[in-house]
Amino acid sequence: MQAKLQEQLSPADAEVILGRLPERIQAALIARAAEIEYPIAAVIEMAIASFLDTEALGFVDCKPGRGQ
Repeated sequence: MQAKLQEQLSPADAEVILGRLPERIQAALIARAAEIEYPIAAVIEMAIASFLDTEALGFVDCKPGRGQ
C-alpha cells in the first residue's frame, strides 16, 4: 500500500511540529497566524516552504533550490 502524498500540512501535523519548537518560535508563529488571520498549519507551511524556496507560498509551489 502506497502512502498518499499531501500537498498541505494537516492541522494535526502542524500541532505536532509546533509542540516541538522552542517556545519563542511557537509564540512568533502563533502571533503571525493571528496577525494575518491564517490557520497555524498554513503559517508553519509557509515558513518551511519559504525557507526551502524564497519564491514559494506553500508546499504546492515549493521547488527547493529555486529561490536561492
